[in-house]
Amino acid sequence: MFPLQRTPLENRPSQALPTVSLTIRIAASLLLALLISGCERTGRLPPELQAGFEKEGIVHRADDLTFRRTRPAGQRDSGWDEKRASIIVTSQSVFLHVNGKPLVEITPRSTGFYEVSRDHDRISLHAGSGKSAASWSFRPPDDANAWTLAIRSVIKNAPSRRADSG
Repeated sequence: MFPLQRTPLENRPSQALPTVSLTIRIAASLLLALLISGCERTGRLPPELQAGFEKEGIVHRADDLTFRRTRPAGQRDSGWDEKRASIIVTSQSVFLHVNGKPLVEITPRSTGFYEVSRDHDRISLHAGSGKSAASWSFRPPDDANAWTLAIRSVIKNAPSRRADSG
């Protein structure tokens, strides 16, 4: 038998190298894109908002969570989608936001319809009614029951029409 001989890299056919190089570049680009999209920070707040929440007393805060927004059936845009966002719960407010831009805001001045419910470790915050209704559900990083009770307390103290479940 003939012994196997290895061909040095410089003597190998050059057509294999561009394919490997292209594959590595594509894989690196995809990995970079995944890292960038997965690292989206959503918890930045303007200093005046941060100071206001600190004054109220932050009870719970979670940044960069995945929220599932559900819109009621029977509408053109019914269905659900997922969005990364952050949430702050104080003794007086609930603020669901992306870098200070509100998605749901419940304050002592809120007059909308709100309710909160919990199913195991998932919390659903329902806001609005009719065509403006939406539900935002999420898994808090810790005690889901404590989060639910804190959000329910804010809703109870707002002059809105309220409903509680779970």
